Amino acid sequence: MAATTHWIASGTAMSVLERGGTAVDAACAAAFVLHVVEPHLNGPGGDVTGLVATADGAPPRVLMGQGPAPAGATIEHFRTEGLDLVPGAGALAAAVPGAVDAWLVLLRDLGTWELADVLAYATGYARHGHPVLAGVGRTISGVADLFAQHWPTSAALWAPSGAAPAPGTSVVNPAHADVLDRLVAAGAGRPSREARIEAARSAWGEGFVAEAVDAFVRAPHRHASGTDHAGVLRGDDMAAFAAGYEDAVVLDVLGVTVAKTGPWGQGPVLLQALALLEGFDAADLDPSTPDGAHLALEALKLALADRDAWYGDPGPDEPAVPLTTLLSPAYTAQRRALIGDGASHEVRPGSPDGRAPFTPPLHETADVAAAGTSAGEPTVRTTGAPVPRASGATRGDTCHLDVVDRWGTVVSATPSGGWLQSSPTIPELGFCLGTRLQMTWLEPGAPSSLRPGRRPRTTLTPTVLLRDGVPVAGLGSPGGDQQDQWQLLYLLRTLVGGLAPQQAIDAPALHTTSMPSSFWPRTWTPGGAVVEDRLGEEVIGSLERRGHVVTRAGDWALGRLSVVTRDPVTGLLQGAANPRGDQGYAVGR
Repeated sequence: MAATTHWIASGTAMSVLERGGTAVDAACAAAFVLHVVEPHLNGPGGDVTGLVATADGAPPRVLMGQGPAPAGATIEHFRTEGLDLVPGAGALAAAVPGAVDAWLVLLRDLGTWELADVLAYATGYARHGHPVLAGVGRTISGVADLFAQHWPTSAALWAPSGAAPAPGTSVVNPAHADVLDRLVAAGAGRPSREARIEAARSAWGEGFVAEAVDAFVRAPHRHASGTDHAGVLRGDDMAAFAAGYEDAVVLDVLGVTVAKTGPWGQGPVLLQALALLEGFDAADLDPSTPDGAHLALEALKLALADRDAWYGDPGPDEPAVPLTTLLSPAYTAQRRALIGDGASHEVRPGSPDGRAPFTPPLHETADVAAAGTSAGEPTVRTTGAPVPRASGATRGDTCHLDVVDRWGTVVSATPSGGWLQSSPTIPELGFCLGTRLQMTWLEPGAPSSLRPGRRPRTTLTPTVLLRDGVPVAGLGSPGGDQQDQWQLLYLLRTLVGGLAPQQAIDAPALHTTSMPSSFWPRTWTPGGAVVEDRLGEEVIGSLERRGHVVTRAGDWALGRLSVVTRDPVTGLLQGAANPRGDQGYAVGR
């Protein structure tokens, strides 16, 4: 069973499974296809976090494909460049690309297929074409002036005729196809599958890809700040990076074990919110009711406040994230007591172990008109047009994939970054770099302050569920700050409300914007609640009466979840995908 945010990627994963490949082989093939068919939402220059769980009782593992800040990415350098925030577009905001190396490491260690066979799908679509999404065209149109005036290499690739491609037009990216072919060719003559993959990793991180990145970013170019800067990412930064694995953070809650990334990502937000809500009556937890919607929003505000105060990737000489305390019953009970009948308009982080929390800068508005580019991560769209921040923008959108195979292995992963509008296209590579450093602060002393060699606190947050140590589901969603928020709704509706996976995905969604955005320009809406109109007048009216600052986003506007499930007793597989956006797809047999 495979479910992803694009039907071509789902079909690719299913093709691999049909040919005897494992969930790992299928996930790797689908991930490289997503780089090609959803270029406005992820790319090879971006990052990925994933979870892998097998049916043999081994603990779930985190696939860590989040690159760190380059050696030259210091607070002092950004301040010298006249910046108060890390820009949301431009190569100065690039972390070390981590996605490609992560998928190669996973394929090497847990896959069975040859790299050439895994990459053949993506190479074919890049070289011979695929039907372009309407969202790709809208994105290119939205940054047409930027491309034309400042990023000519991007204009040459994405609008060669001077206009964005029409939906359904077959588009190609031969430069990227050449890169994939060269990665395969690097392993020619090597004695084993693993050695051939290692050769591709070297070609990426130490060879022709790193050399092209190093040379290209040295030229100043326009950033989202409206000013020109050179990038600081160098080949040495790429050579020093290696993707790998980490232990998942797990919590037993609502009858399942929930596995997430560590607090260098926002994954524990979901665990904290679930723990807070488990203390309420189950009858009050339906997000489609007035009480359930209110409780979900208030629990999320508390969890997100702790995220911004405490989560990060500390160095060896810095205090550790107090995650054990943040997830402890005593601390959770203290925080739960803060949830009242009215909507909070404050950012209220806790003080685990008596430590004083970091309070991020709070700005309700920002002037981004001079930037000429999209703010932060790509914006979720509703009726085909961007949703501006002031009217409830859903910051962040990316890709997601879930795969489960006949043996019970589950892979859930969220690729992101390196969107076509992130920074100028590197012409000989056919892709650009990501902008994950925008999630760091240029204020010293924050848990997520910009520090060379440290990972930015990413929003990428896939989920795996287990029962008695056996994986039973993989799920996730694009959506930046909303990823764990929308997953919380899904889990409440399935684990408490008993809905089937597709019913839970289809149900009306909502989320809070009452926290600083993780994406440039990092604004917030005190008490903000963005809702789908389908939530209904009774629920929406109740939220407004309780003090939530409600923005109606439309009937089918929020959330892009996908999920696969497996019953370990019967072996029955299920999959579900999001209908919003008309591109998510689940398939299996």
